[in-house]
Amino acid sequence: MKSKTYVITGATSGIGKALAEKLAQDNVVFAGYRSESKREMLAAISDNIFPFYIDYAKPETIASAVEFLKSKCSKIDTLINIAGCVVAGPIEKIDMKEIRRQFDVNVFGHLELSKSLIDILKDGKIINVSSMAGYGVFPFISPYCASKRCLDMFFNALLVENKKNIKIISVKPGVIATPLWGKSIEENSKYFENCTGYEEEMQFMIKNAQKNEAKGLLPEKVVEVILKADSLKNPQLSYTVGRDAFTARLISKLPQAWVNRLVKFGLKIRMNVKNCK
Repeated sequence: MKSKTYVITGATSGIGKALAEKLAQDNVVFAGYRSESKREMLAAISDNIFPFYIDYAKPETIASAVEFLKSKCSKIDTLINIAGCVVAGPIEKIDMKEIRRQFDVNVFGHLELSKSLIDILKDGKIINVSSMAGYGVFPFISPYCASKRCLDMFFNALLVENKKNIKIISVKPGVIATPLWGKSIEENSKYFENCTGYEEEMQFMIKNAQKNEAKGLLPEKVVEVILKADSLKNPQLSYTVGRDAFTARLISKLPQAWVNRLVKFGLKIRMNVKNCK
């Protein structure tokens, strides 16, 4: 089988790291990192992995990443956008700077990188790791939900419009056991710890995030779906991974008023169960 060239953002943990390890067995992988301490870890995985620095919270790093990638390869077979963060809390309490950061990291960064590489992606694929949150049925993580929906909409437009025969696929996992959850607790601590009027809800969010990190679906399950989509000449536009993601997709098709009632009722029940333990 002919070796291919991949670019992966968010390659230092979870889905991204598992995917880089798998693909590097037979392919060239350019693996994005934002913490310098992770660079050597990536390079040590395989001689086929070439780390590059990119931090979507610092948009100025995108141009240098693009310059590096174009200096190293004339053709990218598949760009896999995984990097992301979670901004959480009651929408009335979240600082607008944080909401903008959510979109910089989860939407605008991926869009800018993809647009900048589009000339060397001709006849290739862009695979976005979106989320079941894009179905928009989850309270207290509305910036994250909105960013994932926005990501899908922008790239679907790119799919329809582009004349370079680039296939674009959205992979929507449910809850995955990744360090993203622990990072989200740390990054949103000011809302979790000092959120007058929402103390019980925020404590529930912390416990739920800790549970998700420990008991979510293994990243390898998402990797399997990504590899399948990448191998197909005509992949589906969207793949849902996990029972919870499938359920979220079904619920999202109901009238919005029904969805709102279900979400409020479900949150109340789950919080009561947690409080009884």
